[in-house]
Amino acid sequence: NIVRVTVQALGAVLGGTQSLHTNGYDEALSLPTEEAATIALRTQQIIAYETGVTQTVDPLAGSFFVEQLTNEVEAAAWKLIEKTEAIGGAVKAIEQGFIQDEIAHSAYAYNKAIEDGSKVIVGVNKFGSRETEQTPVFRIDDSIRVMQSEKLKHLRERRNAEKAAACLQLIREKAGTSENLMPYVIDAVENLCTLGEISDTLRGVWGEYQG
Repeated sequence: NIVRVTVQALGAVLGGTQSLHTNGYDEALSLPTEEAATIALRTQQIIAYETGVTQTVDPLAGSFFVEQLTNEVEAAAWKLIEKTEAIGGAVKAIEQGFIQDEIAHSAYAYNKAIEDGSKVIVGVNKFGSRETEQTPVFRIDDSIRVMQSEKLKHLRERRNAEKAAACLQLIREKAGTSENLMPYVIDAVENLCTLGEISDTLRGVWGEYQG
């Protein structure tokens, strides 16, 4: 995964990315360990300061192959946009399950290609190791949960409970309208309402998304 992330990051930079996050090699298993996070950071730093790729705005300019790929991606994207617009827009497309179906079909095709070997994933369906590798995973000390629980308890004890409740009630009322909720959310935060309380209030009005 370290090699994969390096190649992906370099590809993103060559493509002109404006923002870049490199995953830790263990993020498929857990939150990244300190070692994994450091390697991810060093990957960016090596690309930025050792390769010279940042010394030109568009290092792949003039590449006929890249231009062809760009045109293919654009054409495919426009087809999806036109389908979505024909349905009635993004909201209608979600409500009718179109976007969910497209994602599911894409994921199915990707996994099927891995299973039948037409898409090679090194170490998964080709060039695998007979030895089972054990990757150390990040484990959160339960003392952190206890500490956060205590902090929340003290927060609720020192805030004005009536003001906090009033703020949450106002969010509940306004969530049923088309009014901008941000001013009410900011007011709730300033009165020491927690993110969990605000989220629970909104869930109480809107429910949860069911895919």
